[in-house]
Amino acid sequence: MNKSSPKSYLSVIVPLLNEEGNVEELHKKIVEALRALGKSFEIIFIDDGSIDKTNEICRKLNPLKLITFRKNFGQTAAFDAGIKNSSGEVIITMDGDLQNDPADIRLLLEKMDEGFDVVSGWRVKRRDSLMKKFFSRGANVLRKILIDDGIHDSGCSLKVFKRVCFDDLDLYGEMHRFIPALLKVQGFRIAEIPVSHHPRRFGVTKYSWKRAVKGFVDMISVWFWKKYANRPLHLFGAGGLIIFSFGMLVGLALIIARIYYAVPMSNKIWPLIAVFMVLMGIQLFIFGLLADIAVKNYYKTQGKMNYKIKEIIEN
Repeated sequence: MNKSSPKSYLSVIVPLLNEEGNVEELHKKIVEALRALGKSFEIIFIDDGSIDKTNEICRKLNPLKLITFRKNFGQTAAFDAGIKNSSGEVIITMDGDLQNDPADIRLLLEKMDEGFDVVSGWRVKRRDSLMKKFFSRGANVLRKILIDDGIHDSGCSLKVFKRVCFDDLDLYGEMHRFIPALLKVQGFRIAEIPVSHHPRRFGVTKYSWKRAVKGFVDMISVWFWKKYANRPLHLFGAGGLIIFSFGMLVGLALIIARIYYAVPMSNKIWPLIAVFMVLMGIQLFIFGLLADIAVKNYYKTQGKMNYKIKEIIEN
């Protein structure tokens, strides 16, 4: 099909922020790539609070569904809005700066046909500034240590997903980079293939050290969700018990030193440290219990369980 339809097979989601020099050519390349696939499609652009002519240019493009934010809410929010307002069985995400190549969509879909739920692009030869490469590589090292989702380049927005991946997944903060990690936790099959990456020709990059900091904070959240979301008591309770036990040992050693060796304690800080550790251990354990209750209530109120069933076969 040449036009988008109410029920499309492919949905391409593209966030935009001040990309007036790129949107027209980007749209043209996406349409050419999708028409060559011979499947029904829709293209969704999300104007994330642009203050240039991005929105004006988008209104003239066809076929296109344009979602306009009242202000800049961020790339993750734009992806989430686009996904929730799409109809495709397969969802394709990409950047709006012409650095991702729409022609690579075919490669990602072919890889998905091998039985994967998610296929992520890998910008092997990146065409970015040194600062952007530096922050990105540092983030990749931390991500591999904390969450190890098997992806070399989580920052690449060019990805394809089966719609089932987003049945109960909401995106916040800078979480769009960690979608494969979140889905891997739920048992979805993830793959990655090399894709093209072009230098930015128009506009300026939206990447900064602030986004790197936000991404790191979200990475910690994903790490916690991956390791302890279903059992927070194992983290906080175990930590609390360790600190409590160490505090009790220090207190016991101080009591022995005071009673049997007459060591004065009035001018020492160790008694305070022992009491502090005992109280901190108790607080952490209680916090773990409360977190455990909160997680169970979350799954109960959402009508979910902490597992996903792929299929049930009856013979």
